[in-house]
Order: sequence, then C-alpha cells, then structure tokens
Amino acid sequence: MLKVVKRQSWAFLVVGLILGAGFAQLRAAEPASAGRVFEIRTYHCFPGRLDALHKRFREHTMKIFEKHGMTNVAYWTFEDSPDKENTLIYVISHASREQAKRNWAEFGADPEWKAVSAASEADGGKIVEKVDSVFVDATDYSPLK
Repeated sequence: MLKVVKRQSWAFLVVGLILGAGFAQLRAAEPASAGRVFEIRTYHCFPGRLDALHKRFREHTMKIFEKHGMTNVAYWTFEDSPDKENTLIYVISHASREQAKRNWAEFGADPEWKAVSAASEADGGKIVEKVDSVFVDATDYSPLK
C-alpha cells in the first residue's frame, strides 16, 4: 500500500512540475479561463493492453472528448517499469466541476464512443483495469490556468 501511495505521490509531483514548466507555447497562446477545473486521470491497463489504449486515444477518444466539451491538456506515460508497461496519465479540463459531470455523462452515452470502445476491445478484451481521477484547480501563480 505504501508503495502505491509513494508512486501516486510521485506521479502527481511529476504532473505538477510538467504542467508548471513545460507548456511555454500553451501559456502564451491560451488566456486564463475563470472557473476552469482540471482533471488528472490515471488509467491502469490490463497486461499487454497499453498499446490498444494509446491507439484508441490517438484515433478516437481525444476527438470525442472535445465533442463533449472536454479540453485535452496533456498525456504521459512513465519512463520506468513496471508502470511504463501499463499506465497512462492525462489531464483534461472542464468549464466547471458541474460541467465535468455533464461532460462525462454525455461522453458515456455517446453512440460513437460505445462503438469505438467495443471495437477496440474486440481483439483482446478489456483494456482498462482501473481508473484514478482527481480534480484540481490552478493556483493564482500557476502559469497554466
């Protein structure tokens, strides 16, 4: 349990550092948006299924997110094993926490998403074993808001 907590704490630290320092172009191009909330999601895949998840996001999921009011911010994988083989971390934003609930409800009910999800799991079964999600707010001094 302690190992999992340390790994998650480390992941959040890395996400924070990257968000704070790694988006010079995004900071310059995107004005601050009052009330925007960020969602950090971590997907833990079944063994051997991370490539299928990458393909689904690359070819479909990101576009469907946008269709339902979610803004794609950033996507990462770990550099080191064992998480490298089965974990995707990403950040999306929503207009508000309430809007996030509506966005996810609409996304889950979307016939396109249902078809994409079923098709991506047809060859090897379920892809995602577990999802961790936390909502965070940008601080007043954060370059990314």
